[in-house]
Formats: sequence, C-alpha cells, structure tokens
Amino acid sequence: MPPGSGLSEIGRILKENGVVKSSGAFVSAANSNPRAKGIQAGVYTLPKEMSGANAVKAMLNPASSSNLIIPEGKRNAEIYAMVDKRLQLKAGTTAKTAKEQSAKLGLPAWAKGGPDIMDPLEGFLFPASYPAAKGMKPEAVLKKMVARANEEHTKAGLADKARELGLKNPLQVLTVASLVQAEGKYKEDFDKVARVVYNRLKPDNTETNGLLDFDSTVNYARGESKLAIGSVDDTRKFKHPYNTYSIVGLPPGPIGNPGMAAINSTLKPADGDWYYFVSVTEDETVFSETNAEHERARQRYLEEQKKNQE
Repeated sequence: MPPGSGLSEIGRILKENGVVKSSGAFVSAANSNPRAKGIQAGVYTLPKEMSGANAVKAMLNPASSSNLIIPEGKRNAEIYAMVDKRLQLKAGTTAKTAKEQSAKLGLPAWAKGGPDIMDPLEGFLFPASYPAAKGMKPEAVLKKMVARANEEHTKAGLADKARELGLKNPLQVLTVASLVQAEGKYKEDFDKVARVVYNRLKPDNTETNGLLDFDSTVNYARGESKLAIGSVDDTRKFKHPYNTYSIVGLPPGPIGNPGMAAINSTLKPADGDWYYFVSVTEDETVFSETNAEHERARQRYLEEQKKNQE
C-alpha cells in the first residue's frame, strides 16, 4: 500500500487485486474495527476472495506484512544484513550497493563528511517501518530510508540549530544524537546524556579535557557491541578516528541511526553541569559533576554487578 493511502484507496487496491469482492465492504469493516488505524503502508501477502472483515484482520496480522521494521539505534551494518534477509539476497549485497551508490541515494548536501567517515549513510537510515519484499532492489529500500530521514531531520530543524548548539554543521548534530541513542539506557536519560556530551565538548572542560571517552564509539570502530571494552590505558592505545578515548571532540560521523527521541534530546538537552554517568542498576542511571562523585557511583555499579553474579 502506498504511503498516505486512506481506507477507500486501500479497498480499491484490494478489489483490483482480487483480495476482496467489494471495496465498500472492506471500508465498512475497517471503520468498525478500532485497530484498523494500525494498517500501515507497505507490502502485504494476502489470499484472494476474502470478506472485508477478514481482509482487515489479515492486514492487522504482522505475518501478512512484508514491512521491514528498523529499531532505533541500529547501525547500518545491521540494517544492510536485515535488508539482505528480507529481500532474500546474498549476504553483503545491500552493503555493497550502499557503498557503490551512496551518492545516488538522496543524501542532503550537508551529509558529506571528511575522509575518515566509515559509512556516509550512517545516521540516514531512519528507524521506521518500510515495505521490503523479495524482488525489490536494495537501493529502492535504502532510498526510502534516506528520504524518511531527510523528512524527519528537516522537520526537527537540524540544519538550523547546529550553530546555536555550538556545533559546526548538521552532521555533527546527528552525530551527537547517535551518541545519545547509544549511550542512553532509557529515553528519560537522553536529555541528560546530551548535556554530558555538550559539557565534555566545551573548550574549558578540565574534567575529561575534551575527550568524550565513550565505549560506544570504540565498539563502532571495531564493529563490536561489548559491555567491557578493556582498560582505559589500553583503549587509548587503539588509534582510530572514531575512538573518543584518544581523539578530542566528536567522531567523524554518526555511530548509528538515532530515533526522534534521541534527536529531540540532542536539540533540547537538560540543564546541568554533569560530566559523567553510569547505570548503577537496571532502573537507575547516576549523573555526576565530578570524577570523585562518578567513582562512588561506579563502585555502586561494580557492587551491583557482583551481586548479580553471586
């Protein structure tokens, strides 16, 4: 179903394809079913000659939809693999397409990063639901994701707000949002995580001396997702443009695809003087202003980890 299709349009398409005998019966059944609002644009596999009511039920069944759902925070490498699987393509096909055709997929002019950027499409495969079924071209699916990202980023005003946030360009705004998405444990923490990023980026930051020190960037550089990345000293020895333990400031580009919650927090961070944070339990993240406070919180975290292992 095309994006923006109303019930009448959906009913017409179903009738033309022999799924229902009457588009009116489908519309009537949909209007009487409160869940029918959940019918989304996308590709559906449906049997023919159904009643209007059964067609509505079938379209509300996730098994009937060929839509590909991209969760918030997924890295491009993961999304490429998801597209390959959904389109039944050889592993690596979508990644190859993305690399070869990145300039033709609709990226905005401000998306161009420097020579160290690992994937120019990172951050532009917006987390949402997309039609994706066998027979479709991977570039067609990627174009839809980039188009949706452009739409959402434009509505949020990324291009207009970079300077007032103290950032050089919209790509850096998106990069911060990807860090907020990766480092924030819960949505309610995103506002504070964003503030931590901005505080650490300040020229007068003497707490971390301009270093972000985020494990998420090291994991991205290595193509890993580890909770423990090693000692700080060893991590600093890992020379990579995305390693924020060794480079001052932001990495060259996003490290994942942030959703709107992370983007909104990036644009409107909380007020505070925090430089540190740690999730001490499953339900509690502690934000600290000094390293001494952070060390106390980190000890709580280690104690909780020890309890869980006993």
